[in-house]
Amino acid sequence: MTRALIVIDVQESFRARPLWATISDPKIADQVNRLVQLARRAGDPVVWVLHSEPGSGDVFDPALGHVRLMEELERADGEPLIHKTSHNAFTTTNLQQLLTERGIRELTICGIRTEQCVETTTRLAGDLGYQVTLAIDATATNPIPHRDAPAGQSVTELLADPRTLPAAEVISRTEYALAGRFATIATVEQLEAAAALPA
Repeated sequence: MTRALIVIDVQESFRARPLWATISDPKIADQVNRLVQLARRAGDPVVWVLHSEPGSGDVFDPALGHVRLMEELERADGEPLIHKTSHNAFTTTNLQQLLTERGIRELTICGIRTEQCVETTTRLAGDLGYQVTLAIDATATNPIPHRDAPAGQSVTELLADPRTLPAAEVISRTEYALAGRFATIATVEQLEAAAALPA
């Protein structure tokens, strides 16, 4: 057992934002559940990560009650749950210690947002020497506004702005940036098929 599944920020905070209407996969929890079941069947640990911004007063402030796993997800007894305050899941947590203590050298990573916390964690994990697989279709993100877009755009304005980068393109760019450098890119179906092969 040298592999772990890292589930990043699949939390109710995102559903509490108007931007959720633009998410690339509103049923991301279903894909994550498939990976969780795959990991548990293999005896691989599942590590749950939540993003937290205490005192911010927004949906990532634990005081508001949204910093919790999406209701479709179920954490089993003994599965670690860590809270991060940085984009990657290592810098402000004990994740690396937790993985080292368990002898983990391989990671499967999934979660929200593809190009932000998921990609940042994947890059750092690769630099730390982990063999990383990014389950690309178990990630999700939103369209990204252009750097010169006015602050506080509504969802309608974001989608109407021709400079907005569509979510599908964000995911594609992340895949291109990480593949062969920081991670192997795979789909949930490919990982399930590989697990079904005889050892």
